Amino acid sequence: MRDNIRIFVSNTPVSHMLEPVKQYIKTRISSFDWFVPALVFVILLAWIFPSPGLNRDVISIKSFAGAGVSVIFFLYGLRLSFSQLLQCVSLWKVHTLVQSATFLIFPTLVALPLIFSPKLLHDPLWVGLFFLAAMPSTVSSAVVMVSMAGGNIPASLFNATFSSIAGVFITPLLIGLVLAPDSGNNGGADILIKVSLQVLLPMLSGMLLHRWYGSMAVRYRNITRYFDQSVVLSIVYTSFCASFTNGLMSDMGAVKLAVLMGVLVAIFLILNILLLVLSKLGRFQESDIITVLFCGSTKSLMHATIFLRVMYTHNPISGILLIPMLIYHAMQLTFTGAMAQRFARQKALKNES
Repeated sequence: MRDNIRIFVSNTPVSHMLEPVKQYIKTRISSFDWFVPALVFVILLAWIFPSPGLNRDVISIKSFAGAGVSVIFFLYGLRLSFSQLLQCVSLWKVHTLVQSATFLIFPTLVALPLIFSPKLLHDPLWVGLFFLAAMPSTVSSAVVMVSMAGGNIPASLFNATFSSIAGVFITPLLIGLVLAPDSGNNGGADILIKVSLQVLLPMLSGMLLHRWYGSMAVRYRNITRYFDQSVVLSIVYTSFCASFTNGLMSDMGAVKLAVLMGVLVAIFLILNILLLVLSKLGRFQESDIITVLFCGSTKSLMHATIFLRVMYTHNPISGILLIPMLIYHAMQLTFTGAMAQRFARQKALKNES
């Protein structure tokens, strides 16, 4: 037996024997999400070197973040196809439930503790939690997870897109219920104008050009994604620079963070259970149920950083506002990834039987 093994190994090329190992390493590298570790790194960088993030010169990290917001939404609009969106208009029950979960049920779950403890309105972490609840649904990760789980991809794309557009108007209104804008903004009208100029106008410009340049934007979306992420990282860095410099992070202990994580997990589970029950009552197809779960419970980190940049550029509390969003971002990727794999396994078993 030992001689047979020795002969087999000697007659088999080493490269061929190592091929499974190479494929495994390549798969792990390609699936590694560097963005979450990068977020942790820029927060540590803001703690150690905050001064670059406080610079407001024409050429600075802050100015790059401000200009980058408009470029992100221009590219986002450039990738939007009107025909794909119009195909899903008939699924109005699915869309209504997803948008209700995003802008009504999620914020309500966060606001419920105010009945028992109104003092939470003055707690920066709770305000950050409501800031998270007011955000639109994430786009890319929700669509990817729905695709992995075997859900309704066009419906997920429609809801993620509609949520992003509706969020331009709804999100500032929700945030304004608990947090006043920067002193540089003169109220809701000024915020709406600012959001329209930096977000809505670039996105509409991109949508108008989709007919000629949309295919190219979709083809190179994996490259432009790195630009999107770099803008988000710059906003996170400058926000935490202000918070660390003003000493607002000194009261942030391990116990508070642990409680916050527990609250976020509870909200995610409660919301998904509600959406599952409502989807069953609505007699949705399984593919639509998957879409509701993945699009209704996720929140966009990109939009959070953008609204933070537009509405609270000079507010030192901005770093604290992002903490719940950053935790939820990492958590939703983990949970939805596990859910997507489970749905995919169940679908494979059904196909085999």
